Amino acid sequence: MLRRSHVESWVKQMIAAGLAPGTVHTRVQNVRAVLRGAVRDRVIATDPSGGVTLPRRRRREHAMSIPTPPQVGALLPAADDRFATYIAICASGGLRLGEAAALQVGDVDFLRRRVVISRQVQRGPGGTVELRAPKHGSERRIVVPDRLLTLLAGHVEHHLSSGDPERWLFPTPTGTPPHQNTVGHQWRKATSAAGLTGLRLHDLRHFLASGLIASGCDVVTVQRALGHASATTTLNPYGHLWPDAEDRTRAATDGLMSAALDDPADPLRTGWR
Repeated sequence: MLRRSHVESWVKQMIAAGLAPGTVHTRVQNVRAVLRGAVRDRVIATDPSGGVTLPRRRRREHAMSIPTPPQVGALLPAADDRFATYIAICASGGLRLGEAAALQVGDVDFLRRRVVISRQVQRGPGGTVELRAPKHGSERRIVVPDRLLTLLAGHVEHHLSSGDPERWLFPTPTGTPPHQNTVGHQWRKATSAAGLTGLRLHDLRHFLASGLIASGCDVVTVQRALGHASATTTLNPYGHLWPDAEDRTRAATDGLMSAALDDPADPLRTGWR
């Protein structure tokens, strides 16, 4: 019989193994859903996971690692020539690992300066590559800067023998799109060569999001750029990066006071003494 002490022991083992608090929470919640279903079906009397203490999760703003522009700039020359373009499109377009891996030549619209995201790569059984729809139905078109288009054009010219629209943009030596192990290996090589530690490829999405927010983009614009299912999904990790009500009020009143103090009315003309 499964007891609460068994669940507590399991949680302690996961913590001792170095799993992140968020991972522990997710695993326990998955098991808890099954146990609660068993309670409803009267297979067991009570949920033995109830009341089990879980590790404290860090607030998102403290746990998030946002690469700086100089760090991203250092990664590009440090990476393998083919992989540098992969990094650039993840940083400029906020693509997920699997979305960038699944890009084909025809997905790049050089004339309209945008890239179509319509699929993602997932690792299947035995290391096979599977193609699926993007996460949460986040098919989208992303706008790309001219310098990225230049990199993409050079990548196609130098590394792909033909411009076949259905050819993978970042093929492996066997002609398949790369999966997470291949990308992870290249990422570790690039960060090591650049002398950077603690950065994940996924942090490039934070890089784009923080840059858009700093430039004054609203939540819907950031949501669409990242392919989030809703504005709430965007606000959960990034809400703290937007100016709050106090910041906006302070900026507004500062402007009013500056206008009043920098151009005072003539006391003789207004009659004030």
